[in-house]
Amino acid sequence: MVSKINISESGLELSELALGMWRIHMLTTNQLDQLLNTALDNGITTFDHADIYGGYTCEAVFGPWMKANKDKRSEIQLVSKCGIKLLSENRPEHRIKHYDTSKKHIIQSVENSLEQLSADYLDLLLIHRPDPLMNVFEMADAFASLKQSGKVNYFGVSNFTNHQFDLLASACDMPLVTNQIEVSLYQHQPLFDGTLDHLNKLKINPMAWSPLGGSKHISDAIANQDLQKLADKYCVSVGDLLLIWVLQLPVGILPVIGTMSIERVQSAVKNYQTKLEREDWFAMLKIVSGQDVA
Repeated sequence: MVSKINISESGLELSELALGMWRIHMLTTNQLDQLLNTALDNGITTFDHADIYGGYTCEAVFGPWMKANKDKRSEIQLVSKCGIKLLSENRPEHRIKHYDTSKKHIIQSVENSLEQLSADYLDLLLIHRPDPLMNVFEMADAFASLKQSGKVNYFGVSNFTNHQFDLLASACDMPLVTNQIEVSLYQHQPLFDGTLDHLNKLKINPMAWSPLGGSKHISDAIANQDLQKLADKYCVSVGDLLLIWVLQLPVGILPVIGTMSIERVQSAVKNYQTKLEREDWFAMLKIVSGQDVA
């Protein structure tokens, strides 16, 4: 079973693994029900959404399940993101892909997400991408309004640099509780560019999107004999090995796993607490980077 943690000393409890909802529009109603119930049965209670997922369809796909399972709302944590405006047939008024972090858009996005999700509140709202035109005081005002109205309990960001995180945090009356970033064995720059160090210093738990590196890298990893040997050593799949590598970072990362397979969910839950020997952890980094650390 996956445990819960109080992230960033905020009072917000999330499961140590979150399940990403960005591909649920490809599932049948029965498949979605099996996936979500498998997650819950294994302690994964945090579901990660964004308004744009599935071309603005995934939240609406989730909504009927949530409506049919209202009794489970107190068990789960709904995370969603806003701030990106895609070119989509579902948003014909958009002339170009762009960002919008205005107070009006943030509030409208949350209200629309709640309607689509058949929910009264979000546990956590993230600003999906930093916006060159963002007015952090206006954003902070939007957060305060959403908090006061009971529509959002906690706030954070995604893909923000250290300076962008600090700038927005300085304008807010409430703490930002996470920065959801891309970090994996294949995207390991945050380990060395100060991103994780900064969050660790602030006692902020990062969330990790694409923690296995994405489908192409996962395929490469499965085909890599050295990684397969290490997976065999620990009696796990290569995919689980990649997840374990990220979780060994001493910053309290919460990975968002994007699988739509109930078997992969069960496997991740079974193996996520496995610990790698230090030399094996560095061996994996060398396999991917092609060189020893300095």
